[in-house]
Amino acid sequence: MGKIELPETKSGYYEIRLESIGGLGANLCGKMLGELGIRYLGLNSTSFSSYGSEKTGTPVKGFIRYCRQDKEIRIHSPILSPDLLVFFHQALLKDEGACGGVHENTNLIISLDGGQKMPEGKIPAGIKSCYVINGQQIAMETHSRINMVMLGAIAKVTGFIDLEDVNRICADTIGKKYPDALKGNLEGIRRGYEEVRLLELPEGKDAISSDAIGEVPQRGNADREWGYATAPIGGINPKAGSTVAADLSPSRQGYIPVFIKERCINCGLCDSTCPDMVFQFQKGIYQGKEMMVNQGLDYYHCKGCLRCVEVCPVNALVQGLEAEHPDKDYFMPNQELLRSPEGYIKAGPDGYVTSESYLTEKRMEGGEV
Repeated sequence: MGKIELPETKSGYYEIRLESIGGLGANLCGKMLGELGIRYLGLNSTSFSSYGSEKTGTPVKGFIRYCRQDKEIRIHSPILSPDLLVFFHQALLKDEGACGGVHENTNLIISLDGGQKMPEGKIPAGIKSCYVINGQQIAMETHSRINMVMLGAIAKVTGFIDLEDVNRICADTIGKKYPDALKGNLEGIRRGYEEVRLLELPEGKDAISSDAIGEVPQRGNADREWGYATAPIGGINPKAGSTVAADLSPSRQGYIPVFIKERCINCGLCDSTCPDMVFQFQKGIYQGKEMMVNQGLDYYHCKGCLRCVEVCPVNALVQGLEAEHPDKDYFMPNQELLRSPEGYIKAGPDGYVTSESYLTEKRMEGGEV
């Protein structure tokens, strides 16, 4: 183990922030990065995660700090201005707050769905560079998990972590507990390391996206939506965690119900089995009779559980890959709800069904194998 040279930063720490949802393994990835720094890189390091109810699909953040051995890490607060910002799911780009604190030296890594080439959503302007990786596809092909693929990509983008050291921490952490899963996870790490790619900037632009997210906050002064001085008086939570207010799309894991309207007999079974107000019925005419007619799906509320697909008697709802349906037919937001970005929760609980009757992939410990 040679001496590791960390990139120069204003704070003296190299700081990594992971943006994820429960079930993708960001918590374990952060722990492995923290142990990696101490055991194999000769650095001082800390790592911790922030998450709520520990349910699959709820927002998760991971924070990792590195510094030289002769420097103490004397702060243990969340990382507001990351040197490396990692998105385990590209849908989280819809939450502007997830990109908070980026600066001119921030590198960004985004996990794409399926075989996509470009991420959906807005990429912040003013960052150093953006990298993408087909994390979900590689995880399924290697029988590993997205967190292992992202671990390999993180090692490559940092520039000071060797693939061999990542393999060693994986063998220490996963190999001892799940020896049968080690081979696939090592392959996922290798492909993440080798296949992460730089997203080229458009010609003549200093930002990756022409509709990029606003002004970049100054380092160390990232704006917080609510804090001691700005929180509502009385401790009121203005963003109650209900499915009515929540955008559940970030918690989908690759699959959506696809509506084939000409097959629909308007029996209402989909509406009665759906837990999240997805189906929008309105008065209309069907076969010459006035009745409640299915107008479409509110994909903001759909979490991808596919229960409606199972219950539909005429195959008017079928399972589809979301990556193949960027412009969804019959996407009809709930007209009874007032949608305001200021009061809209960007991620919510996940109803990912794990039985083989719903999905063909088997799962191990909450991840694809």
